[in-house]
Amino acid sequence: QVQLVESGGGLAQAGDSLRLSCASSGSTFSRYVMAWFRQAPGKEREFVARISRFGSSTSYADSVKDRFIISRDNDKNMMYLQMNSLNTEDTAVYYCAAQKAYGAVYEYWGQGTQVTVSS
Repeated sequence: QVQLVESGGGLAQAGDSLRLSCASSGSTFSRYVMAWFRQAPGKEREFVARISRFGSSTSYADSVKDRFIISRDNDKNMMYLQMNSLNTEDTAVYYCAAQKAYGAVYEYWGQGTQVTVSS
């Protein structure tokens, strides 16, 4: 069992940066591939970024590539999302999620943290 708690969301202006954090507890963090998703009002939840168990491999949605950076610290059981050059389309609830292997379902989800970007 894994518990995930996001933090770091808030209000930002276009062009600003924010860093989201995801704290994990309950199981060995390095067992899991970790990811960020987001859901904007009236839209379906979408993939943002993913990082392999030990951080050697990352992938991003085209909409955030070159602006967002995903990272993790297995010693601290933490994952991060550095969000740069924010724009209004980044406004969403951001969720962290854990999967045991690429292609598996994301078994564990956090409660989400709101990011609101104003123009």
